[in-house]
Amino acid sequence: MPGMNSGLHVTDPTLVAAFRSALLHQLSIVAAIFALLLLAYWSVRARRGAADHPPSFEPKARRLLRIAFGVLWIIDGILQAQPRMVVGLPSLVIAPSAAASPRWVQDVVNTGGTVWSYHPVQSAAAAVWIQAGLGLWLIAAETGWWSRLAGLTSLAWGLVVWVFGESFGAIFAPGLSWLTGAPGAVLLYMLAGALIVLPFRAWSGPRLGRLLLAGTGAFWAGMAVLQAWPGRGFWQGGSSGTLAGMVRIMSQNDQPHAQAAMVSGFASFTAAHGFAVNLVAVMMLGLLGLALLGLALLGGQPGLLRVVVVAAAVFCLADWALVQDFGVPGGLGTDPNSMAPWVLLLWAGYLAVVQAPQMAERAVAPLTGTRFSLAALRPAALRQSMAAASARSVTALGAFGVVLVGAAPMAAASADQNADPIIARAVAGASVPVNRPAPGFQLTSQSGQPVSLASLRGKVLLLTFLDPVCSDCQTIAAELKTAGALLGASARDVELIAIVSDATHAGPVFIRAFDRVAGMSAVPNWLFLTGSATELHQVWNQYEIVVPKLITGMNAFSVVTFVIDQSGRIRQEIKDNPGPSTPSTRSSFAVLMSSAARQALG
Repeated sequence: MPGMNSGLHVTDPTLVAAFRSALLHQLSIVAAIFALLLLAYWSVRARRGAADHPPSFEPKARRLLRIAFGVLWIIDGILQAQPRMVVGLPSLVIAPSAAASPRWVQDVVNTGGTVWSYHPVQSAAAAVWIQAGLGLWLIAAETGWWSRLAGLTSLAWGLVVWVFGESFGAIFAPGLSWLTGAPGAVLLYMLAGALIVLPFRAWSGPRLGRLLLAGTGAFWAGMAVLQAWPGRGFWQGGSSGTLAGMVRIMSQNDQPHAQAAMVSGFASFTAAHGFAVNLVAVMMLGLLGLALLGLALLGGQPGLLRVVVVAAAVFCLADWALVQDFGVPGGLGTDPNSMAPWVLLLWAGYLAVVQAPQMAERAVAPLTGTRFSLAALRPAALRQSMAAASARSVTALGAFGVVLVGAAPMAAASADQNADPIIARAVAGASVPVNRPAPGFQLTSQSGQPVSLASLRGKVLLLTFLDPVCSDCQTIAAELKTAGALLGASARDVELIAIVSDATHAGPVFIRAFDRVAGMSAVPNWLFLTGSATELHQVWNQYEIVVPKLITGMNAFSVVTFVIDQSGRIRQEIKDNPGPSTPSTRSSFAVLMSSAARQALG
């Protein structure tokens, strides 16, 4: 996918250091948010006194979903804090998951992957705080519209992750299987969020629980049919078996030895007994799915329903350990995968059926929750609300602030179509600040006009050395062109200059051909300068440009862009490394050069 693999290593020290710095900076903001809220809370309560809070009438099934999925979101946030996520998520997680899907899925997913690739540090840090804050918000917000808003936010963010991070749960890719995570773990997070959004009265009887269990049963039965469908490779063992191959891939991830041995052993067993393993999986999925569907719709005995739910949970846990490799410890895990959410949804459905709270007359108000009104935002109303608030409510408000700490830079990154210059620094190293006179030159432009350093005095120069027959040099020229476009009106005070670095191909024919191919012919402030072999060697020596000849006839040289200010002094030396060229690296180098030019303009 374009822009998803910049060639950077997943442990690149520049990006890892920037990521840690961003997390620490945002942690200080988070700490300030909670400190201010606690200070306001204690101050108001000290003046007005503590308020009594009525007991909670939250249904047990809803409480389980709210707290458990809040914990899962926090775990996901912690996993997002892995340093390798900065570079690894788009290239090692998003791109592979979308590679087998139809082209339209790849195009949609590429949108989110491009945002991450262009702004890896901001995106990685934002995901940490959004998910950690969302989890804390769900846990703290127990009742009322504030709690339902947390569920709605969980639903919305889950949709973003499911589409862009999980490629629609890979439901459009071949090899779709419940055993390996279909329809995507985050889709189950979304379902839990939707259930939390429902008003308390929806939980007052067993109907909602029966619908949840019946829907789960119907889906599992459908997945059993898909798992049993001939020609998909699940009935085969050996190296060609689909399931055995999937388990073997999981066993090869970096993980504790005992875990790797367990998964590797199951992979070997599946390879040897592929038909039997798939038969057990199909039978368990089908029988449990039909049992859940039948008992939920027909109103079976609670004891029998409990046995089926426990059996389904055990089956989920077995699959989580043997097939999904627990989701987290192996490789670059972003969540615990789908089995833990399935167990939580099953148990919540069971609780909603057998322990549905019966609304008494005195419990109607707490169950209904408080309605939101704009009048609640008035200062007097805010003070009154703070005085009446519980510690849980204040924590929920702080958690909402944590979500905003992540959402704000994520929104800014999504709106910015230019890559972060830190990518260029990670690829080629940091720019070198200098302050020395630029060596003079007297050369000829692509149009045959004489050009000297003195004739360009009063303008900022972005000067580099390019080989007219070098394909990578076209990438550098494109970066200069983009840098000029980013300067806008200031581009009239900046000249983009390249000096030929190959005396063999220094003639006007080669230069003009380069300009046509690289799309530089119509750039008004572009100069490609050449001269005699003696003149060129003199300039190379003065700028310390090494151009050793290769056997192929093309020159090898270290690419540096010199930023020369209006008085003719070199202010920065920007290193460039065009390979492997991706949209994110090209954009990043262009942003870096345009920023350096603006700085030189003063």
